[in-house]
Amino acid sequence: MNMFVDQIKIEVHAGKGGDGMVAFRREKYVPNGGPAGGDGGRGGSIILKVDEGLRTLMDFRYHRIFKAKNGGNGMSKQMTGPSAEDTIIAVPQGTTVRDLDTGEIIGDLVEKDQELVVAKGGRGGRGNIHFASAKNPAPEIAENGEPGEDHYLELELKMLADVGLIGFPSVGKSTLLSVVTGAKPKIAAYEFTTLTPNLGMVMLPDGRDFAMADMPGLIEGASKGVGLGLKFLRHIERTRVLLHLVDMSSEDPHQAIERYRQINKELANYDPELLKRPQIVVATKMDLPNSADNLVAFKADLAADKTLEKQPEIFPISAVTHQGVQQLMQLTADLLDKTPAFDSESHDKELVAEYRAAAPDKTDEADFTITKDEDGTWVLGGEKLIRLFKMTDLTHEESQLRFARQLRHMGVDDALRAKGVQDGDLVRIEKFVFEFIQ
Repeated sequence: MNMFVDQIKIEVHAGKGGDGMVAFRREKYVPNGGPAGGDGGRGGSIILKVDEGLRTLMDFRYHRIFKAKNGGNGMSKQMTGPSAEDTIIAVPQGTTVRDLDTGEIIGDLVEKDQELVVAKGGRGGRGNIHFASAKNPAPEIAENGEPGEDHYLELELKMLADVGLIGFPSVGKSTLLSVVTGAKPKIAAYEFTTLTPNLGMVMLPDGRDFAMADMPGLIEGASKGVGLGLKFLRHIERTRVLLHLVDMSSEDPHQAIERYRQINKELANYDPELLKRPQIVVATKMDLPNSADNLVAFKADLAADKTLEKQPEIFPISAVTHQGVQQLMQLTADLLDKTPAFDSESHDKELVAEYRAAAPDKTDEADFTITKDEDGTWVLGGEKLIRLFKMTDLTHEESQLRFARQLRHMGVDDALRAKGVQDGDLVRIEKFVFEFIQ
């Protein structure tokens, strides 16, 4: 069973703020007690936090809906309700977070212990102490808590490796990784032995070290999803240096150049920026009979290729006999020293074509919408209006009157008249229905 999960969709629901309270001081020897309703507490937020011990998104496979707790309600004697604790979700290093409703990347978690608030908890509603005035010294008005944010997210894991091993299946990527690091990838004499990326640390005698990733093999059409293509290409976006492994043991002396070109073509189709990364061409399996002659033919084919801006450096090795392996690692470390750190976050933003869902017909896009049901009921919606509605305590008449004033101030009454509403027509906000009176 494949236990490596690198892409998952989740729901996050932040906590609602606690409701404010309507209360009055009724104490002996306090003749003019006045309002004393406390505020509600803040709702819990949902926070993603990098955990260096995680290597996969497997934990999200069976737990995809996360809900934070609500804030506590306000209390008498002006006491504020308790705020809810935030819900912290551990994610592996290298996780990109995308909002599925907008298509936007909202965060890239690549640093140790880095945190990202993906759903903010609602603030607590105000108690009636905040609504006292000279005209109304004893208001029966309090706010309900603000709703917490709800988001549908896609988490995508892109492995954080300095060096990526690329090439056709069975060219020796897993063997090389096992020789130069402590990783133990599956190695076998058939294509697609490696079904998931493997990561290992290369430690050099001079004290330098770097992370190397062995990726699933590419084939023609990988950039369009053929084979394991997209599953592989996603992970090389963050690598700084590419080792392009080419098998020299084929019976066909021209197979090497054909596969070299196909791999570069797939990289360019997926993201042209990948071809700008420093790349070392590694001629593998040099211990086999045909390899020396094929390497000569490969170099000749490269020299005759006029489409290349510059001739790549070719380094022959045999991972089985360890021929040239240590020198290759030294060369790779030298190239890494000269290669600047890669700004993966800005690159991810460039890759994403932002889109937004088509907005419904709105009288005022930022405030409210007006539609009409089949039964003739007028329906009010819109983010700002629904938020005000949810924060209105409908159990008190003064709160209802305040909400009516807020709607009038937003222009809802005039907009309904312009739509043709008649005296006595029903108007609905979610499940709350009332009559429109001119």
